[in-house]
Amino acid sequence: MRKNFNLLLINPWIYDFTAYDFWSKPLGLLYIASILKEQGYEISYMDCMDRYNQELLKLQNREFPKNDEFGRGSFYKEEVKKPVVLKNIPRRFSRYGITEDIFINELTKIPFPQAVLITSIMTYWYPGVFRVIELVKKVFPDIPIILGGIYPTLCYHHSIQFSRADYVVKGNDIGDLLKILEELGGSKSDYSKYEKGLNYLPYPNWDLYPNLNYICILSSRGCPFRCSYCASFRINPELEFRNPKEVVKEIEYWHRLRNIKDFVFYDDALLINSEDNFLIILEELINKKLSIRLHTPNGLHARMINEEIAQKMFQAGVETIRLGFETVDPHRQSETGGKVTNLEFKKAVDYLLKAGFKTSQIGAYLLIGLPGQNFREIIDSVHFVIDCGAHPRLAKFSAIPGTKIWNKAKSHFNLKGTVDPLFHNDALLPYLSPDINVDDYQKIKLMIKS
Repeated sequence: MRKNFNLLLINPWIYDFTAYDFWSKPLGLLYIASILKEQGYEISYMDCMDRYNQELLKLQNREFPKNDEFGRGSFYKEEVKKPVVLKNIPRRFSRYGITEDIFINELTKIPFPQAVLITSIMTYWYPGVFRVIELVKKVFPDIPIILGGIYPTLCYHHSIQFSRADYVVKGNDIGDLLKILEELGGSKSDYSKYEKGLNYLPYPNWDLYPNLNYICILSSRGCPFRCSYCASFRINPELEFRNPKEVVKEIEYWHRLRNIKDFVFYDDALLINSEDNFLIILEELINKKLSIRLHTPNGLHARMINEEIAQKMFQAGVETIRLGFETVDPHRQSETGGKVTNLEFKKAVDYLLKAGFKTSQIGAYLLIGLPGQNFREIIDSVHFVIDCGAHPRLAKFSAIPGTKIWNKAKSHFNLKGTVDPLFHNDALLPYLSPDINVDDYQKIKLMIKS
């Protein structure tokens, strides 16, 4: 192995109309950081979205960022010029995260890297990725840049054509990355154990954050459902689980080591095979009596909530529940994936309320703006969720390439030719949809707040 082979890992900025830290961390990149460390690489890390960045806090005359009781809060932002293709959208466009001056200054202080690894999350956040690549190339002009994450996985050809990255990796096979690093003169890596599944991965490298007030947990990867609007299966094609007792050990480890109280499950299908997985996690946590809170923001499958699961979720300290519901219309439920019926949703909420949860803790995602979905259907869905005893949470539909509904959505929103990933942004819905306009959207929001 070549000595002093330094790697710089970067989580880039968000460029968007709006952004908020709803427990947002680059979990995949943190797993990669731990794997690379195991393989003998030296790691430097920069998170452009770190609200605890000391220079950023100085700029705001703050000692700590402003957080809610569960560690969430607003990102610092600076308005930037809107991309040309979005010029007709009557909203301000901003860069969220640390300032460019802070970024460049920190780049000049790190050990000189032999390669730079940049992740990406939402496809329509690629302007932040591109800007990071542009600035890195100015500071380290001859250093290879490797781009990975969700954006190149879903928009591979766009990222190859426009990102200016030297290497683009799609999917989540760690072997692809390690082979590139080996070609660049890094270590000869044995990555066979990582290919055996989640149980063989080290804990994510949360030590890269000097300040933490929540930690994201992955107990499974993938989803067995194939909902027409969801691209999850393209990012994680296979469904796999960690040993549930190992998940609990990780939670206990970070609770003891970093005094973390809030743990956020990033699973797409947390309740699948719950008797062998999530129920065991809950039972172990109940027995250990840890002073922690659990959050499930990614949407639980309501069909799989029964009386036992609801009770144990309450006993184990689940604080935030989000249920995937989408719509009250039975036909649209069926055509989008058939993962829940109205009766199953109502039963799930009944179980949760009986277990002791409050309505304010039980959010239900309502997908608005699906092609063919009218204003009346959304209003009926809102009323149904409220009548069941849950709280409606609006999830604006966004057209994503590779999903079953992609071609239909392109036609519905009049997206012709090659579609710029900026048009995947759900914030554009009221401006593109022929069925839901800005006034309709505001009426729905006011109805939920009242």
